[in-house]
Amino acid sequence: MERVRLEFPETAIVHRQPLTVRVTDMNYGRHLGHDTLVSLLHEARIQALAALGLTEWDLGGYPSVVADLAIQYQSEARWPDALVVETAIPAPEGRAITVYHRVLHAEGGRPVATARLNVLLVDPATGRPVAVPEAVTTAIAGAGGA
Repeated sequence: MERVRLEFPETAIVHRQPLTVRVTDMNYGRHLGHDTLVSLLHEARIQALAALGLTEWDLGGYPSVVADLAIQYQSEARWPDALVVETAIPAPEGRAITVYHRVLHAEGGRPVATARLNVLLVDPATGRPVAVPEAVTTAIAGAGGA
């Protein structure tokens, strides 16, 4: 099976979040665990949305859910590495907001991982996805890079 490389959209960066690998983030291989990386991505996404004046539980009146997640690892991170998570959000198309994260070593910028996820907004009454509200699209477009 051929591996397709995730392309990080540099021009759509909306936020940079510094984070540190904690000792409790380590797995049995003595490096950053997959489950913890997903949690760090969540923290970075919450902070990026907050920087845009948004929250994931109320995006234009709708809560969001992660529909899918892809992560590609480039290097290991270990305690007590300082990291930076760059978040890029291109203009939404259709019913999904695509969020990219690039995790880098703060010193030197060596990539740790690149991730792409699709977020859907859901009508709580029906459980069905809805179109991305204009207010959310405007907030993302207004970021203009961090």
